[in-house]
Amino acid sequence: MRSPFPGMDPYLEGYWRDVHATLMVYIRDQIQDQLPGDLYAQVEEEVVIESGDDRKTVRPDVYVQEDPRFDTSATATATLTMPQTLAAPTTEPLLILQSDAETPRHLEVRDASSGNQLVTAIELLSPTNKIGLENRQQYRAKRAAYIAGNVNVVEIDLIREGDYNLYSQLTRIPPRARTPYAVCVKRAKHAMQCEFYPIPLASRLPAVRIPLREADQDVSLDLQPLIDQCYDRGRYARIDYRREPEVPFSEAEAAWVDALLREKGLR
Repeated sequence: MRSPFPGMDPYLEGYWRDVHATLMVYIRDQIQDQLPGDLYAQVEEEVVIESGDDRKTVRPDVYVQEDPRFDTSATATATLTMPQTLAAPTTEPLLILQSDAETPRHLEVRDASSGNQLVTAIELLSPTNKIGLENRQQYRAKRAAYIAGNVNVVEIDLIREGDYNLYSQLTRIPPRARTPYAVCVKRAKHAMQCEFYPIPLASRLPAVRIPLREADQDVSLDLQPLIDQCYDRGRYARIDYRREPEVPFSEAEAAWVDALLREKGLR
């Protein structure tokens, strides 16, 4: 059964631990079949990132990594023979130019052991990433480690609770694009630019381009069917939409939500 909302159901935020856990697996499964044969996606494993003399252990939500069973000569062949499965996103991302203040310089990653180089990290934000100064700073430090390690970073924010904490500086985002939900994609090869997908409350979740290595074609992560699957498999049709959600709406949002739920016979 589908949510009454056309995109992200804001009432799912009250069940975020369950939604987060299942959505991570669905994200992994959707992108797995699109990857070149020498890449694989895994959920919640510690990753060591080396930058100069620094060695940091971080835990992304989902990451894409090279398979050590494949040598580098197999990479080009696997890439060329992959089917062209990328779907166009429902909305084009905004290209956000960053200031020098948040851009690490002169850093590199070296894999001294098996060639398991981290390629892309996908982070699905939770309240712990957005509430409290210390939590926000810890998340930023983890993100900085990815960027210092020349790793692509994809941040998905589907919760309204807490303060803005994506890579793209809020002041750089046009006011019209400051939406309740958003996705931010920081490509390792673009030091001063990121891709920003604004997601209004009333909009379908987009299909997002997930970057891999420079020689690889992007793969597509279509978020809407995954959140629909979370809603259906979690049996969230039991939600009582007559009550207000844990995170209050703005006046305009509340009016839109009330009209929608009355139209669906849920209020």
